[in-house]
Amino acid sequence: MVAQFFGLKLRLMGNAFRRSPWQVFGLVVGLVYGVAITAVVVGVLIAARLIPDAASVHSVIVVIGSLVVLGFAVLPLLFGVDDTLDPRKFSLFGMPTRQLSTGLALAALIGIPSLVLSVCALATVVTWSRDPGTALIALVSAVIVVLTCMLASRVTTSVASFLLSTRRSREFGGVIGILVIVLVAPVVFLLLTIDWGRDGLGVVSGFASWLSWTPLGAVWSVPGEAAQGAWGTAVLQLLVALATLGLLWLAWTNLVARMLVTPPREAQARAYHGLGWFSRLRGGPTAAISARSMTYWGRDPRYWISLVIVPVVPVFIIVALTLGGIPAHYASLVPLPMICLFLGWTIHNDIAYDNTAIWLHLVSGTRGVADRVGRIFPPLIIGVPVIVVGSLLTTAIFGEWDILPAVAGLSGAILLIGLGLSSVASALFPYPATKPGDSAFAQPQTSGASAALVQALSFLAIIVVASPILVFLVLGLAVSPIWLTIAPLSAVVLGFGSLFGGLYLGARVFDRRGPELMAFANRND
Repeated sequence: MVAQFFGLKLRLMGNAFRRSPWQVFGLVVGLVYGVAITAVVVGVLIAARLIPDAASVHSVIVVIGSLVVLGFAVLPLLFGVDDTLDPRKFSLFGMPTRQLSTGLALAALIGIPSLVLSVCALATVVTWSRDPGTALIALVSAVIVVLTCMLASRVTTSVASFLLSTRRSREFGGVIGILVIVLVAPVVFLLLTIDWGRDGLGVVSGFASWLSWTPLGAVWSVPGEAAQGAWGTAVLQLLVALATLGLLWLAWTNLVARMLVTPPREAQARAYHGLGWFSRLRGGPTAAISARSMTYWGRDPRYWISLVIVPVVPVFIIVALTLGGIPAHYASLVPLPMICLFLGWTIHNDIAYDNTAIWLHLVSGTRGVADRVGRIFPPLIIGVPVIVVGSLLTTAIFGEWDILPAVAGLSGAILLIGLGLSSVASALFPYPATKPGDSAFAQPQTSGASAALVQALSFLAIIVVASPILVFLVLGLAVSPIWLTIAPLSAVVLGFGSLFGGLYLGARVFDRRGPELMAFANRND
């Protein structure tokens, strides 16, 4: 049966060369790239055999090997892959669960990633061939490495296809992936600031000493500990590696048994009772559009995923400023204005998100002012409590309560300026956006240079209009506290002036460009 699974996997790989010429070309390029990477890694591992400092080689291999195991385990779960040998495809053949689990697990050894890993893992035998005992334990560890990575990949791939079969679950997985990247970003920035020529080996050794006792790095650490004479430690870490492999095998067999008797998940329509926001916001066209916008922001993944990403960028900026030498005392002033900046900017292409549904506004004779005011309701509802709470937290972290009015004024003004300018941009310069019902991570088919230009100009325009308030805040911190009084006053003038001016101009543009907006919606349907 295992031979049949091997043959099936080889035929599936061979069919990849029967696709279009460009797909075959891309596959060949990928193969050449994989062979080149393998050759480089194998050459480095063989050359490491000549390095007398076994401790340094051990630390580097443990850290890099741990990242490899993590990649095999996490990437399929976060982003999903096409599982050509999904266990559910064999549910009608009546195969025993244990035989099917074994066959599918071994068939996973046939593939480019697994072949690259196998060759590189066997090359570590040469790295640790300092005596017969170390070479033998290195060979055993290499086999465990390959089996661990393959089982981890099979488990997470099947979990991804089993649990992330619906679009909403895949989008949720993508959001989790973004949050993971955010959490990892500070570590990456920290690593970039290290003087590797002086402190690099010590940092790697510190990571290795911790990873060598985890399921990620224990198997990579076993031959290195043996090469240094620490056979007791090597045996204990080998037990950790075997326990990890055993748990993965147990998880895999139970997952296969569960998938064989469980149908694929289907998206279930949620039942909504009542009118929701339409019952809370009663009135004319402005209230109706506000209610519709609030409904979109709460249910449409294109909106709420953007809200999840809004706090992400300030995290990167804070870490970059801190590592760049800016005192945390001043870096704490950045997140709130940045969040308000992106929150106000989110509706700069809101009409395009409606797609052809914009015709309801046009044929019903809805005035532009109702459309413009209704669309700014959600970011205002979200932004006001964010500004109130965020201003208090920012001032508390900064430690000087005299700046509270200036911080609140700057953040509120940025939000109002963003909403005002976005009200003009969305009616004057709409560009293709993700269609309703599509994945929030999908890219529109027609996104030329105009989209990037509109995004850049609308974003920079908010910063330019708000720059006087920012200058007054900086002068208040660096020159004289009197500027901290001028900053909130200027924020009120610029903020509300930009908001009302943007709503007025956006309404005029919407009324005048109704046919063009309808043509745009039909062109990008």
